Amino acid sequence: MAQYDLTNQLSEYMDLHLVFPLLEFLSTRRIYDESSLTESKYQLLQNTNMVDFTIDVFRSLHPGEDAPAALGEKREDVVRQLNYLQQRSSQVIEIFSKQDVTDVAEKNRDSQELWNYLGENYNFQREQLEDVFHYGKFMYDVGNYAIASSHLDIYRNIAPADSKFYSSAQWGKLASEILQQNWDQAMDELERLKDNIMAAVHLTQSEVLIQRAWLVHWGLFVYFNHPQGRDKLIDDFLHQKTYLNAIQTMCPHILRYITTAVVISKRRRDGVKELIKVLQQESYKDPITEFVESLYVNFDFDEAQSKLKQCTTVIENDFFIVGCLDDFTENARLIISEIFCRIHQRIEIDMLADKLNMAPAEAEKWVVNMIRLAHLDAKIDSKNGYVVMGGTSTPIYQKLIDKTKDLHLKANSCCQKVDKKLALGI
Repeated sequence: MAQYDLTNQLSEYMDLHLVFPLLEFLSTRRIYDESSLTESKYQLLQNTNMVDFTIDVFRSLHPGEDAPAALGEKREDVVRQLNYLQQRSSQVIEIFSKQDVTDVAEKNRDSQELWNYLGENYNFQREQLEDVFHYGKFMYDVGNYAIASSHLDIYRNIAPADSKFYSSAQWGKLASEILQQNWDQAMDELERLKDNIMAAVHLTQSEVLIQRAWLVHWGLFVYFNHPQGRDKLIDDFLHQKTYLNAIQTMCPHILRYITTAVVISKRRRDGVKELIKVLQQESYKDPITEFVESLYVNFDFDEAQSKLKQCTTVIENDFFIVGCLDDFTENARLIISEIFCRIHQRIEIDMLADKLNMAPAEAEKWVVNMIRLAHLDAKIDSKNGYVVMGGTSTPIYQKLIDKTKDLHLKANSCCQKVDKKLALGI
C-alpha cells in the first residue's frame, strides 16, 4: 500500500529528528525495501550530530566495513563543541539554581522583571543567555532531548519574544517534549506556540501560513497520543478557519487525519457536516476520505464496505493512526448501520450482517447496541429476522438541546485561551 503512504509529504514539514520515528515504523511494515529505508535514514543522519547512531546505521548498511574516517573526525569535533558549550552554559545554570533567582522567576510572569534582576545582581549579559540556547540546541542535535528541553525552557522564559532565537527555542522545546513522549507538556507547548504564531506581527501572511502548516504536522504526534487529542484536533483544524485554510492551501493530505478523528469521535455529529463540505471542495482522496463520502454524500453502502476494507490497510500502515484501527472499525460499522437504518423502514438482519461483514447473530447484537447509542426509534423482530424502524424525525426541542449542549464547554475554552494570552502579555 505504498501508494497511500504519506511519509514523503509529511516529512517536508518536519524536523529531521521527527522523521526518524516515521522511518522506524515503516521498517516494521515491510512496504518498502529495507535497505533503501536504511540508506534514507543514513542520509538524514548526516545532517545531525548523532554520530554514534550514524556509525551504527552505516555498519548495518555495510557489514564488516570500517566507518568512514570523516565520521570519526566529526565525533571528535562534536565532543569538543560539547565540552565548550557545556562550560559556557554551566555558569548560567549555576545562577538559575540559586534560591533567590528561583523565587523571582516564580513571582514574576514578566521576563523583563527577571532579566532586570539578573542584570542588577549577577551582571547577567545577553551573550550568557545565548550560550544557554546554543547548548540546548546542541544537545537536541545529539539526541539528548531531556537536557535540550530544560535549557531551551530557560532561554525562552527569560528572552524577550522578539529575541533572535526565541522562535527556534519554541519549536525546539515542542520537538523535545514530543520525542520524550511527554504528551501533556507537548500539548501545552503546542497551545503556546499557536498563541505566539497568532501574535507574531513581524511575520508576513505567507510566513504565518507556512508556520501553521508546520504546526499542523508536528501536532499530529500530540493529537493522536494525548487522551483528549482527537477531539482537540477537530476543534483546532476543522473548526478554526485559519488552520483549515492552511491545510487546504498547503497540505490537503492532513484531511486523512481530520477524517479519522471525526469518524472515531463521540462528538461526530459536531464535525461531520463541516467535514463533508471540505472533502467535496478538495481533490485529495484516499480510502478514508472516500469511505465518508460514499456514506454521507453518495449513500452507496457497497462502495462504503469496499472502502472500509481498504481503510484497514491504510490505517495499519500509517504511523499516526495505526493505534486507532479498532476504534475506527467499530465506529465505521456504527455509521454504516445507523445511516442504513435511517433510510429504510424494514431491514433484514442477514442483509445488514453482510453490509457489516459480520455473522447474523453478531450483527443482531450490534444493532441492539447501535439503536441504544444512536437513540433510534426501532425494534428487532428476532423471530422473522428484521429490524423495524419507527418514525425518525427529531423533535425541535431535541434539536435545540443538541445545538446548545456544548456551549458551556466552548465558553470555558475561550476563557482559558484569554487567560493564557493575558498571562503571556499578548
